[in-house]
Formats: sequence, C-alpha cells, structure tokens
Amino acid sequence: MDYKDTLNLPQTGFKMKANLVNKEPMQLKEWDKIGLYEYIREQRKGAPLFVLHDGPPYANGNIHVGTALNKILKDFIIKYKTLRGFDAPYIPGWDTHGLPIEQKVTSELGPKSKELPKPEIRKLCRKYATKYYKIQRDQFKRLGVRGDWYNPYLTFDPKYEASVLKILSKLVKQNQIYRKLKPIYWCTHCETALAEAEVEYHDHESYSVYVKFRDTVDPGLFYIIWTTTPWTLPANVAIALNPDFDYCEVEVNGERYLIAKELVENTMKEFGIDDYHITATRKGNEYEGRKALHPFMHRESLIVLADYVELDAGTGCVHTAPGHGEDDYQTGLRYNLPVLSPVNDDGTFTAQAGKYQGLHVFKANPVIVEDLKNSGHLLAEGRIKHSYPHCWRCKKPIIFRATEQWFVDIDANNLREKALNEIKKTDWHPAWGENRITAMVQDRPDWCISRQRSWGIPIPAFKCADCGEVILKSNLIDHFASIVEEKGTDVWFHYDVERLLPEGYNCPKCGSKNLKKLEDILDVWIDSGASFEAVVKNREELRFPSDVYIEGSDQHRGWFQSSLLLSVAAEEIAPFKTVITHGFINDENGRKMSKSLGNVIDPQEINEKYGAEILRLWVASSNYQEDIRISMNIIKQQIENYRKIRNTLRYLLGNLSDFHPEDAIPYEEMLELDRWALMKLHQLIKSVTLHYENYEFYKVHMAVMKFIVTDMSAFYLDIIKDRLYVEGKKSLKRRSAQTVLFEILISLAKVLAPILTFTMEEVYGFLPDSVRAYSTIQAEKWPEFKEEYIKPELEKRWDCVISLREDVLKALEIARTNKEIGNSLDAKVIIDLKDPKLKEVINTFKADELADIFIVSQVDFGRADDGFDGDVSKVKVVKAEGEKCERCWKYSKETGANPKYPGTCPRCAGVLSEN
Repeated sequence: MDYKDTLNLPQTGFKMKANLVNKEPMQLKEWDKIGLYEYIREQRKGAPLFVLHDGPPYANGNIHVGTALNKILKDFIIKYKTLRGFDAPYIPGWDTHGLPIEQKVTSELGPKSKELPKPEIRKLCRKYATKYYKIQRDQFKRLGVRGDWYNPYLTFDPKYEASVLKILSKLVKQNQIYRKLKPIYWCTHCETALAEAEVEYHDHESYSVYVKFRDTVDPGLFYIIWTTTPWTLPANVAIALNPDFDYCEVEVNGERYLIAKELVENTMKEFGIDDYHITATRKGNEYEGRKALHPFMHRESLIVLADYVELDAGTGCVHTAPGHGEDDYQTGLRYNLPVLSPVNDDGTFTAQAGKYQGLHVFKANPVIVEDLKNSGHLLAEGRIKHSYPHCWRCKKPIIFRATEQWFVDIDANNLREKALNEIKKTDWHPAWGENRITAMVQDRPDWCISRQRSWGIPIPAFKCADCGEVILKSNLIDHFASIVEEKGTDVWFHYDVERLLPEGYNCPKCGSKNLKKLEDILDVWIDSGASFEAVVKNREELRFPSDVYIEGSDQHRGWFQSSLLLSVAAEEIAPFKTVITHGFINDENGRKMSKSLGNVIDPQEINEKYGAEILRLWVASSNYQEDIRISMNIIKQQIENYRKIRNTLRYLLGNLSDFHPEDAIPYEEMLELDRWALMKLHQLIKSVTLHYENYEFYKVHMAVMKFIVTDMSAFYLDIIKDRLYVEGKKSLKRRSAQTVLFEILISLAKVLAPILTFTMEEVYGFLPDSVRAYSTIQAEKWPEFKEEYIKPELEKRWDCVISLREDVLKALEIARTNKEIGNSLDAKVIIDLKDPKLKEVINTFKADELADIFIVSQVDFGRADDGFDGDVSKVKVVKAEGEKCERCWKYSKETGANPKYPGTCPRCAGVLSEN
C-alpha cells in the first residue's frame, strides 16, 4: 500500500494529525488531570504485584540520552506488566549525595569552596540536588514515563539516611566493618578515596625505568627492578622475586645484574648491551631474606618472595611499596614490612619523601628519573602507553595510596560466597551479565566505604583524644540514626559530641569522655545500594526482593554489586530476582558521545523537534543489550517508521467509522483472506508477548513493523481497499474485512501502548465507548492470542498466493514503466504457472478472487512466452477487456449493461440498487 495514497482515501471525516510536539504536552496535562499514576494503581488494586526498583540517577544536571534510554526501558516494562494485569508501582528515585554533586557545587564556587565550612558546602549541595532532581523529574515526565513523580525517594531524605545507617549498624554488629591503613584508589584532584566502581581505565603515558639496587653483602650484585611509577620509589621497602623462577647473575662491566633467566635477552636489548655473560643461575627462593640498599633513601630493601611475579614484562625483580599497591600490601603483611605512603591528600610528597617534599607525585617523576641517572642507578628509561586508572568524575589519573579507611570485609561471614550463590539464583538478561558480575565479585578486594568529602552520610565514628581509640559501634550508629530520622545527617556537623552520643558514654578502652567526631562520609554506593532497605522494604506498595533491576552495564561494578553485597550481608538474599543490563550509547560511527566531538544528542532537542514518541520508538528499535547508536539520521529513520505506524492506524480508524462491535462477522463466515489476516494478527500477538516477557523490545519493534509493512500495508490492506469502498455498506464482504480491521486496531493499540504511549492514548480516544472500559489505554488488558486462529495449512496456502502475487506485481510494474498500462486495474494478466503443486492451490481460487488479490481487472491462465519470467510463473500483461467502471475503475465487458446506472459494472450497479 502506498502510504501517500492513504491521505486521500475517503476516511469519513476522521482526522488524526501527528503534531507530536504540541500534542504530547497536552496529553501530559490530561494525564495529570485524571491523576494517571493513582488511577492506574486503583484499577489494579488487589492484582498480583510486580516490582521494578528504580536505580537512582545523580541529580547533577539535565538528563542525557543515556538516562532517557534507561527511564524509557523501565516505562516499557511497567506499562507492559500493567496491561498483563499486574499492579506495577513505579517509585522513581535520585542519588542526591556524593562527589558528582559536590564537584558541581565546588566547581561553580571556584577557589571560594576551599574557604567554606562543611555545613555551608552541604547546604549548597542540598539546594543544587533539589533543583536538579525536580528538573530531571519534569524531563522524564516529558518522555511519557509513568511514575509516582511527586512521591519519589531521595537519598538525602532523613528517613532514607536513617535506613542507610541501620544497614551500616547491622554490618558493624556482624563484624563486617573494619578500619585499617592500607592502599586504596585515591584521587589527588578530588582529594578522596575511591571505590572500584568509581574507577575508569583510559590510556595513559607513563615513565618506564630500570633501576639497580645494590646487595648489602655482595657489593658487586645488583637487583634490577622495572617500574612505570618512579614516584613510588621513595616508598620502596622490598624487592619481590618469584620463588620458582631461575634467576641469572649477568656480568656487565664488572657488575652482576640479577634478572629472571627468560627475561635476560630482552632486558639486555633494552639496555643496549651486547657484551655480557651469565656467571650463575639460582632459584628465586635462594635470595629470600637478603637486603639491598635503596638508591636514594637511607634504608634497606628486603628481598621477598611472591608468586604474582610474572615474566610478561620487566626483569622478574619487582619493586615493592606496600603503601602503594594491593599486591605489595599483602606481601608486606606476610613479611611485616612498613607501610610507607609519604603523600598528602592533594598528591604532594610529605617530609617523609626527603628532598621531594612538596612536589606533586606526577611532577616528581622526571625529577626522580634525573636523580637516578645522575647517581648511576638508572640503567634505561623510556615511555609506555598503557591502560591506567582514572577518576570517574574528574577523569584525571589516580594513585594507590595507603590511608586509614573503613572497609567492608568481603569474606567475613562468607559474604563473598553467599553473594556468588545469589548471583546463580538470579535471572540475568543478557545471560553474559552473570559471568561478568561473578568475575567481579570473585576478584574484588574489600570494599573501601569511607570518603574524605563533605556531602554525604557521615560515618558516626569517634576517636578518643586520650588513648587514640577509634570507635564505631552499632549502638552508637543506632542512636545517631534515631536522631537522623527526624533531623537529617547535617546534625553531625552542627551538634557537639555529647548530643550525638548516648548519655554517659565513655571510651570503651580507657574510659575517657574526651571523644572527638571523625568526619569521613559513606561511599555514595552505600547510599544507593541500601535502597532495598530504605525504599523497597519501607514502602507499603512494594515488596522485597524486587522482581527487576535494570541499569547500564557499568552497574555490574556499581549499583547491582553494592545492592547485592549489602542485601546479602543484611538479609541473606539478593535484592532482585531478575537483572537486566543495557549498553552504552555511541554515535552512528560507534564513537563515544563527547561534547568535543560535537556528536552529543540531547533528548530535549528530539522532544522539541519531533516529539518524545520518536525517541521512544528509537529505544524500542535498538538492541539495548549491546552498545547502541544514535544520531539525527538514525532518529529520522524512526520518524519514517512512526509515519508508517500512524498512517496504518489512520487507515484502520478511517475505515471503521461506520462499524460497531455488534456488526462483527463470526469467524466461520469470514472470507478466507480475512481469516488469513486474523491468523497473522494472532501470530503477532503471540510473538510480541514472548518478546515483551523476555524484555526484547527490539524484537517487538521488528515484529510489529513486519506485520504493518509486509503483511498489512503491502498485502492485506492493499487488497481489501476495493471491498471497503465498493461493496455494500453492510455487505458480508465489507463487514468481514471491518471485523478484522477492528480487531487489528484494538490489538495493535494495546501491544504498542507501552512503546508509543502518547499515540496509542490518542487512538484509544477514537474507539467506541463500548470497548473503552477505562479512562486510559494504560489500564486496559493485554490482547490474548487464539491458537485456533493459527492454522499452518491456511498459511501454506496463502504463501503460495503471495509468491505468485509478487511475480504479478513485478510484471505490472514493468508494464507501467513501459507505459503499456496506467493503473493496475487497466490490466488483464495471463499467468503461466511453473510448479504443478502451486497450480493445484491456485486452481482452487476463482478468477475474480485472484483479480482482487492482484488488483487487476481480469486474470486468465495460459501460455505467456513473451511475459515476465518470475520465480514461480511467467506473467503477461495485456490491456483489460471491456469498459472501465466509473465507480470501481475495474474493466468489464458488461459495463453499462444496467441502464439505470450507466457507466457501472454489474457489481457496482447491484450495490447501488441495494442502497
């Protein structure tokens, strides 16, 4: 069917112009008038519950296309489940604490931020987060997303904060929390500890240096280390060797260099040395306990053993600084090594680093390298580009730095093992999500949960000024939580110690009352990860555990994992039954979105230019389980798809203006073509239901587009135009087609309602009152497919007809191009079938039935030697016989035979007589 033609078809006064940009805001106002969210909840009162728990975005700016994708996907699920008869509440939430918001505020303040006290920074952060959660709320609403928008959860809400503290109290009571000096990720720009989930890896150019350490007993022997972080050398206290490797003592100019045997040749090439020979070879374990002189610090480095030493790079002798690396730290524990980390919060060296005091660690690299060169300890230097950890917020390189922090012990109480078991019980979409999060949980270190920032939930810990004891007890946390529930966490910074402690509390170690507050705040992932407690378990309309969590693939390391660990620790069960992961968004060339590249797509711009329906249709068309591409060109493709859907709906509505449900024809009396169309519809309902259940919305999109474009527009709707406009108004043939169109219209509106939420609401308003049971299509019931309508024999039979029709249409197109005919009704086709089995099927159709199917005036069978040679037939197109009917445009030898209706064929004359 030519969609341009549909605009000119007689549609009995029905008008349905798109104009989404203006119509969508009007529809939102209508939904607000009826209280859409509350109305839907009321209609589903007592129905089975389905809980999708919203992962909270940061309230730190306008929404972007990634957050739009996330919210629209959630809306698809909520609306589908509602149509399936579930009570599906949706409580949106926002992450209103943490570095992303504080960084926005401090960057706006500039240098002034360094002077402001923490309470003032917190006040500004609260104001900022409040502003942007409201902005985002309205932007999400504009996308047509349905939710309890004016009763969301906010992580800075006092009751929410108190719930987080209660989870912390449980962990402390279970001895799951400890404080220790150990190396963690540290951002020197943001001046705070980072969790694994807050670290990104990007290419970075580092120094590559080979340094020699002289043996303290054998002055001719040097241990050769290789490092890409010269700035960590001031903290070196050991050199690690693999106990099982063979190590060679390689003589060069009277000195002996200790290098792993397999790496000797490559290392000598790096040094540019050809003249060398091996004087001895020993196992690494033979060197354990020996010592070497540090090249520029006044101390010795112990030779230790470690099985993590590998042969993929370097020399097999590994520089070890327990204050600057996790492996180094573990080795340090085994050998009781000092944990040195002579670095301030801002990344500058302390006095413990000697002459380098005051230098930023990264700026110290060239200075240290130059000093090593001048002292004769540097054997080679170069640069290496490699993947290096960066801060997720400021995007700057970070360091490993030993500081005193609070940690969750991942292995205490078998937490890691329990979490891994819960992962196995969870349904993961796509399936690879299970392997990804399993690997992350298996390998993750203990969780650093303290941050050195202002904006967040304070860790209610105290330090005794007399004995130095640091105190974090569950009863103290519970006491603080009871205050927070009413007053909020700002009281930590306003109240004196006595008001924050239970009456008469003393230091449990020395009995002193001289206690001081510590001011670390909780990792923001604790805030959001505890939402199962603060929201799902506390909101009466929800249920724990949730049915579904759905977020981006980065949340395997983030929210999915933090929620899992906290829930398993506190409740012994995962907080979710199903986890769905969507990919990231790139431009049409597969590049990451970047303002510098100019390839950022703003969802607000799409709304203003084309309407939110187009964005929703793009989401539905995308396989979100992979990384997704978007551009204005891709959006414009969806505009065309939307136009096809909308014009089909216009066609259906326009041809049902005189049809009422009581006019429906029973299935047994329908024409065979109409029964075929009904079969295709129920096949569609069956398939899209399965796709929705599997959260595969792109397959819904594909199935619907195929049904509309191929099955309906290019075939069924094209053929029945003649019946709809020419047959008697109440004739069986016309009513049979209208019965099918009516069912297609209602079913399409319902299966597309979760996706094209505005358009299907508009369609619903045009349906007869007798089939509109609710104030909105969103409260309707899902169409049920009827298996008895799906008949394989009927499908095979019509597949034969369709294959022949394709040949006929190609032949007609050639004839039209050659100007042998104008309209296809000018033609008579002579068909020469190639396949005897096909002939058996086609012979069961009458010639006038086939003429209707092919949209020609006449059909005949015979030899067509000079006709179009198609796949299943040869088709010859000739001029139709007889005269053209002025009413239906078909040719007939009997046109004009009825004097009462001159210029009409017998069929049209009969219809006019009846009318």
